[in-house]
Amino acid sequence: MQRLFSKFADGWPGAGLLMQRLLVGGALIYCVAAAPVTAPQAIGALAGLLLIAGLWTPVAGAAAGCAEAWVAVSSPSHAAISAVLAVLGLTLAMIGPGEWSVDARIYGRKHYVPPKL
Repeated sequence: MQRLFSKFADGWPGAGLLMQRLLVGGALIYCVAAAPVTAPQAIGALAGLLLIAGLWTPVAGAAAGCAEAWVAVSSPSHAAISAVLAVLGLTLAMIGPGEWSVDARIYGRKHYVPPKL
């Protein structure tokens, strides 16, 4: 994961990524709760849970994008919402999770502090 991103965004950009992850993940989970569950919606909800946690964000964002594109094509009555969620999921896959995520804790740069003598 560290090879994908030179650094995990912190400060205001990190806060923006956290809000985007929470918004997209919550919307993906809400889509499952509001309608009869289909396979792509279940995949999207699982990806939403991973996005909220910030775990495997590139994989979860790509999975959410593909699942919501599938929903948009198969259900034209709600295509706009699914298309927006697909684009937002793909942008999260490209940008990364940000500093406040499980990915940053696991794969972020570690600082070695030598012991004091």
